Amino acid sequence: MRRQALVPFVTYPEAVTDAVTINAVAMAAKLDADLHALAVNVDIPPVSNALSRFLLNTPELIRQAEIKSGKRGMEMLTAVAKQAKQFDMDVTTKTLVAAPALLGDVAAKQARYFDFALVGWEANNATSQMTAEAVIFGSGRPTILLPELSTIGALDHIAIAWDGSRVAARAVADSRLLLERATRISVLTVVDEKPLDEGEMGERLAEGLRKRGLPAEAVAIRTADCPIGVTLQDHAIESGAALLVMGGYGHSRIRDFVLGGATEGILNDLRLPVLLSH
Repeated sequence: MRRQALVPFVTYPEAVTDAVTINAVAMAAKLDADLHALAVNVDIPPVSNALSRFLLNTPELIRQAEIKSGKRGMEMLTAVAKQAKQFDMDVTTKTLVAAPALLGDVAAKQARYFDFALVGWEANNATSQMTAEAVIFGSGRPTILLPELSTIGALDHIAIAWDGSRVAARAVADSRLLLERATRISVLTVVDEKPLDEGEMGERLAEGLRKRGLPAEAVAIRTADCPIGVTLQDHAIESGAALLVMGGYGHSRIRDFVLGGATEGILNDLRLPVLLSH
């Protein structure tokens, strides 16, 4: 059975660069997945305020923003199709429009129909972070974040961020197909960041994976006064891991969405591809 992966491109207010298309196609190839590219362009409701119409020329500003968004969406879809030819990969493309406040929600809902969502991440690009948050917490599907400056290599060494939680267990289950193909699995447990429910939980997971025939080892690490998201990524990179698997923590509080410390650290400073499940 061929796996199916979606890469959503939200094009407003700031679309990602073509580096995301390169990484998305490369990751889909590593997953042996068919790739589906989605452009989510903006459809801004008309403004009825007379002052906005006549003094600020808001209708024209809206028209220009929508044209720019649509043009960039087409460019992204074309770039994906062109890049995919190098891998002899089939790509399907689709375009949807949504109001500014619903762009991320549309991407998340579309991702529910696929095995993986591939989301590009770029430093100082608020749209890419918004898209990542929406898909991670709204799709119900494993989401692989792809940093713009990272080259997608062989997924032979995978690191797992493990704290024994429900979301961490969900991430391990969601990454099973990738873990079964790895030649090395490192189970990373941060032992000085928060109270853990039981001792040696990293070794317990590693042992369970080994009983399933997977080459897993437990690694206890310390934060060393660094944010936990940085600690996990740095250890994964230093050990040569090509992908970090972890649970995505987040919950609603009044009108704000509150991220867990590790998840926030990942979304603020992504250093390698990370598979997040919520």
